[in-house]
Amino acid sequence: MSPTPLPAAEPGNAANGPNAANGPNAANGPNAANGPNAANGANGAHGHNTPRPPLLLAAHGTRDPAGVAAFGALAERVGALAGGAATQVAGGFIELSPPPLRDAVAALMDAARAASPDGAARIVAVPLMLSAAGHAKGDIPAALARERARHPDLNWAYARPLGPHPVLIDLLAARIAAVATGAGPAPAVLVVGRGSTDPDANADVVKTSRLLWEGRAFPLAETAFVSLARPDVTEGLERCRLLGARRIVVARYFLFPGVLPDRVAQQAGDYARAHPELDIRCADVLGDCDEIAALVYERYQEALAGDIRMNCDMCVYRTALPGFEHRVGAPQHPHDHPHDHAHAHV
Repeated sequence: MSPTPLPAAEPGNAANGPNAANGPNAANGPNAANGPNAANGANGAHGHNTPRPPLLLAAHGTRDPAGVAAFGALAERVGALAGGAATQVAGGFIELSPPPLRDAVAALMDAARAASPDGAARIVAVPLMLSAAGHAKGDIPAALARERARHPDLNWAYARPLGPHPVLIDLLAARIAAVATGAGPAPAVLVVGRGSTDPDANADVVKTSRLLWEGRAFPLAETAFVSLARPDVTEGLERCRLLGARRIVVARYFLFPGVLPDRVAQQAGDYARAHPELDIRCADVLGDCDEIAALVYERYQEALAGDIRMNCDMCVYRTALPGFEHRVGAPQHPHDHPHDHAHAHV
């Protein structure tokens, strides 16, 4: 079945909806299979023998070289998967680490123009985000809008973030099982997410915790955040202890290694040393794997076909939630990347 043509995207802010041209922003990450250069896949058909639009991976960025390397490995994996379907892939960060998103977009422009029968440059941007928080809803779309200023013929379709999704929940369960070894009862689980000023994004992490608990043998599953939201890691572990847990696995709900996942491990270790009667273990991040690469490509195909089922009912840019009324329709601005300053001339 041939995918439907991509709609022309118009710049704007996140108030126009996460699926708009400048809707939720994409994730961070180094460029695709060949580093800063786009991953070359076999050319194939899109519509009437037109190549498929390239896939732009948008990530936040990290100062941790291990996180940059992990994204690079995932980008290569996605490039290998998409290359067999005639799709070129490149990725970039919106802040903190190179390459900036502008380099990834530039690497894809020839393929983007070739993918459009009407002369416009067409890409599909997939945010490497686990929930639709501010980076996905505002920062990445704002960065894409800036790329429209650099490339006036650029149009894009914006995919939804990766989670919540059964694949991610199964991966969390697998990471927990990898450290919950030895005799003893099934552990309680504390799922720790990044944390956001967006209540909808925080609710997605709580939903993920609940879906992880349902149907599995964990005696309980609680949720905590490492920044910007409560409960924090210490409060989450204390809640587990007060509810009777003596074996606890801290499940770090992050894609890649980085400063924040390391902070989760440190805080969990501090709590464990203060409570030697407890068996507290820390699971690995989700990481580079085939399952996540396949999920990224699934999001690409959804956007390509126009089948983006984003939940906008609880978006703070659309709905006046209590305490967040001031964010309805708020304008969005690109992050200031060290290699692509937001206030520099384009």
